[in-house]
Amino acid sequence: MRIIAISRLKAFWKDNPDFFDAEEPTLAWYRQTEKADWDTPNAVKKEFGNASILKDSRVVFNIAGNKYRLIVKINYPYKVVYIRFIGTHAEYDKIDVDTI
Repeated sequence: MRIIAISRLKAFWKDNPDFFDAEEPTLAWYRQTEKADWDTPNAVKKEFGNASILKDSRVVFNIAGNKYRLIVKINYPYKVVYIRFIGTHAEYDKIDVDTI
């Protein structure tokens, strides 16, 4: 899969020292996703059993033992994963996951 854009992930832990612990788990997700070949939401669930499949090709991943949430939008035919959001559960609770 092609992931757009890792810079958003890096900014999350670099711009806020409180989130430095997100670096390794987020990079682990990135490396695993980069090697993936998802063509359906079921393929995502096979690889990440705790992922939540939402409407409009969005998926929520739990990062760092469920400390952080990562929302992506996946274009399955083109094998592209767009990073839409990464944040804490409190930040996640304040957004509309269907429109972000």
